[in-house]
Amino acid sequence: MTELFQVSIDRWVDAMMADERGGGDAVSTVVIARIITKQDGVLCGIPVVERLLERHCQAVIADWNFSEGESISTGNSIVELHGDSSEILRVERTILNILGRMSGIASFTAKWVSKVDGIDIACTRKTEWGLLDKWAVHIGGGLTHRLDRSDAIMLKENDFTAQQERDSKDMTNSTYMMVENIDLDSNAHFTVIEVSDEKMAIEVAMIWKRRQIDRNGSERVVLLLDNMGPELAKDCVKSLERLSLEDWCVVEGSGGVDYESLQNWSASGVDLISTSAINRGVTPLDLSMLILSEDM
Repeated sequence: MTELFQVSIDRWVDAMMADERGGGDAVSTVVIARIITKQDGVLCGIPVVERLLERHCQAVIADWNFSEGESISTGNSIVELHGDSSEILRVERTILNILGRMSGIASFTAKWVSKVDGIDIACTRKTEWGLLDKWAVHIGGGLTHRLDRSDAIMLKENDFTAQQERDSKDMTNSTYMMVENIDLDSNAHFTVIEVSDEKMAIEVAMIWKRRQIDRNGSERVVLLLDNMGPELAKDCVKSLERLSLEDWCVVEGSGGVDYESLQNWSASGVDLISTSAINRGVTPLDLSMLILSEDM
């Protein structure tokens, strides 16, 4: 667990427990509580639950029957919690929320990943639970893309429009100037440039190739094909190949990506597709907790 992830986890679990306001009254006795899955899926959220217990419920011990990212089946007992019943009931809803949501995202991502062939699937920065959602996508086999704005330069339509307004030039020239002004020594390892059509994609790739050759660099630029769809994306990839630009680009399809279109994207030639659909509005995995007996 990186420091960045741990800090994010701490913020989330502290907020969740603050919302519980200590919970209500409950019978206090030593028990075993078992969490059962009512659906098949991919287990995700163990590090978050462990951190929750460490910070807010140290007397409760979790005995996991599965590992993070492992497939689970309906009826499986995924974890047994040993401790005082009042403490377990105090964190019951929070634990079920964490495991349910994160396992739901991991399971849904895995479903998407299994349907595509030869390309990767990434989430976007449109997340509801921040890095927890990103982790769940990763566990499901997806790519996390940027964790925050500092991970990479990302030039989008609004950036080009702002440049155009400042310089009173057309969009083509604003594109040229912005790509020319990128500090490649600092940012060539991860730069994303949104392009709206094939012409713009070729222009960006040509500038990037020339600048990299001039500096003896080899890093590739990410061309984000915004709302072009799989068919136009396929034409764009063919043009990049025809002009010997494909080795200087990572081609990413984005915008309007849904599960039904995945096969078309697989045949489009892009390297990856990105979408918030794999982590936003995903149904949580159905889990329940059952207190079994005294832990004697």
